[in-house]
Amino acid sequence: MELLNMLTSQLNVSEQQASGGAGLLFKLAQEKLSDGEFAQIAAVVRGINDLISSAPDSGGLASALGGFASSLGGSSARLGNLASLAGGFSKLNLDAGMITRFIPVVLAFVKSQGGDTVQGLLAKVLG
Repeated sequence: MELLNMLTSQLNVSEQQASGGAGLLFKLAQEKLSDGEFAQIAAVVRGINDLISSAPDSGGLASALGGFASSLGGSSARLGNLASLAGGFSKLNLDAGMITRFIPVVLAFVKSQGGDTVQGLLAKVLG
């Protein structure tokens, strides 16, 4: 899969880490976007359901912090979204700093597949 190749080569992560990390980002988008918006992303990312299935459960304290930060609104909601991913990235043996390295690669890939509109939908959650 092209996205996994981009992640493994640009970020020096294993294919399992690339798949799980991308899956966590797409899973977050699936939770935060309307069904119609997410369907536009899913239409341009082949194998998106496999990626989501490979994502570890984020669970734990990071999810609680994410929920709290989301309740504050504004940019705090975005920070809450990203904080909620930290537990999942940790389970992939990736530190939380890798989240911000995954996002531009995933956004660039989605833009290359579906253009600015589809990238914009994903950026609403990750951006």
